[in-house]
Amino acid sequence: MSGLATSYLDLCKLKVVALIVFTAMVGMFMATSPPGMVPWDVLLFGNLGIGMAASAAAAINHVLDAREDAKMARTNARPLPLGKISSRQAMVFACLLGTLSMVVLVVLVNPLTAVLTFISLVGYAVVYTMYLKRATPQNIVIGGAAGAAPPVLGWAAVTNTIDPHALLLFLIIFIWTPPHFWALAIHRREEYARVDIPMLPVTHGVPFTRLQILLYTIMLLVVSVLPFATHMSGLFYLVGALLLGCGFLYYAVLLMRGNDESVAMKTFGYSIWYLMAIFAILLVDHYLPLLS
Repeated sequence: MSGLATSYLDLCKLKVVALIVFTAMVGMFMATSPPGMVPWDVLLFGNLGIGMAASAAAAINHVLDAREDAKMARTNARPLPLGKISSRQAMVFACLLGTLSMVVLVVLVNPLTAVLTFISLVGYAVVYTMYLKRATPQNIVIGGAAGAAPPVLGWAAVTNTIDPHALLLFLIIFIWTPPHFWALAIHRREEYARVDIPMLPVTHGVPFTRLQILLYTIMLLVVSVLPFATHMSGLFYLVGALLLGCGFLYYAVLLMRGNDESVAMKTFGYSIWYLMAIFAILLVDHYLPLLS
């Protein structure tokens, strides 16, 4: 693959998009009742459209954050700070990708999924990146709604509705986002301060942020039980959610009690595995009746 093609792929933040598509796909399978196979066209084109929209939002994020990215060690090797791609090229790429995603979703899935996906794209790329990120230390809390949307998008792709159970999956990701991102922000707080981005550890200090991570993790443990409490999922999911939640809580308490700088990144790393695992367990639990 050519260097230019690799740079364009780097704009898409493929690892993040993969997690987005995975949670959207789980939403699709959870929407089948009784448990069954998602129609192949919805599975293929729904995830393709959602993935392209997420990639477009990521590319716009690169453009809007280019100046700050150049000053931060975590991001200074991105294509725009290195001059591999111009801001104009990146924006054209994002617009083409975003437009194509809407065409795919409207024509091959359904208009509701397209509308919800577009709202999510604008929420992340414009509302969060352009305004919230630089306006308030609660940026990731408010902006987290866009990142929590994929299961709702996947569910809507199958049923053409906004289902209450899909909103429970939204809520899990919404509550998960602050402790996930604040753990990274603690580790990178000096870089955020350098570029005047008011992340919580910068504006309110590390001890306060650790407390917020602990409180949100407790909320997440409670919220993660709701699919079982509402008879959406069974005992297998409940046990898995509690074990995963206790693991997250262990890291949050460890972060709260100690001064080891490495714990923040360990917490961040665990949070990623947590989200993948809890959605995987949701999926397995949904199809357990077919295996019995």
